[in-house]
Amino acid sequence: MAATTRITVTLPTEQVAELKKLTDNVSAYVAEAVARQIRHQLLGEELRQYEEAHGAFTEEELAAAHARTFGSSEPGSGPAAA
Repeated sequence: MAATTRITVTLPTEQVAELKKLTDNVSAYVAEAVARQIRHQLLGEELRQYEEAHGAFTEEELAAAHARTFGSSEPGSGPAAA
């Protein structure tokens, strides 16, 4: 198990109420949300550095990335769009 550190955070009362409806383990839920946000920020920085070194992504590159991620080269297509 990973080492943990106890901290105190302040959240709006409404968010705490919703959290308690969603999970019995608020700490794990918040830890996963923080991990997801960290991954999102690190990925954003990696993409920024890539574009700085190689130029902006082309429409073809973006379409290929979309297809790999969502299974379609057409944004807005597929079952999720229905």
